[in-house]
Amino acid sequence: MFTSGSPPGEKELRELYEATASLLVRIAWRIAGTEEAAEDIVHEAFIRLIEKKIPFPSLDDAKFWLIRVVKNGALNHAKRKGREVRAYEKWWQGERVASDPADRDLLRSETEGEVRALLERLPEKLRSVIVLKEYGEMSYREIGKVLGISEGNVKVRAFRAREALLAMLEENKDVS
Repeated sequence: MFTSGSPPGEKELRELYEATASLLVRIAWRIAGTEEAAEDIVHEAFIRLIEKKIPFPSLDDAKFWLIRVVKNGALNHAKRKGREVRAYEKWWQGERVASDPADRDLLRSETEGEVRALLERLPEKLRSVIVLKEYGEMSYREIGKVLGISEGNVKVRAFRAREALLAMLEENKDVS
């Protein structure tokens, strides 16, 4: 069991994981909206627990700490996704010209081609992050390992790449 003054060992971590993992995933899923994001958030919370080596007096104290970390991580994820959705919607609203499904499909394929062309204009360090995230469907942590940079740096590059793409899309829309 948990002992005051020392961080949880392997046995305690396993016990904590078995006692809380399903609850934590449900919490994260409800806030973040996807199972994949929820699982990533929960795993990140356990990694933080291991890295911080926090001593907890009881299983419940550790559980409540994890719930707070998961809740905050899921809220941050949801905010980030919300910003991305609003940025893309803003751009799409300006491009909405036809309600005919065939026209929409044509517009979508033209836009996808335009986005691919704009991706090529991005600096390699930004392009590689977006390609791995959006097309490779990799997590920020996985991208960081692949590129040999920190997860935080991956997030910054992804944000900058999206902002640059949005600016280029707006610029192209103004030119047309």
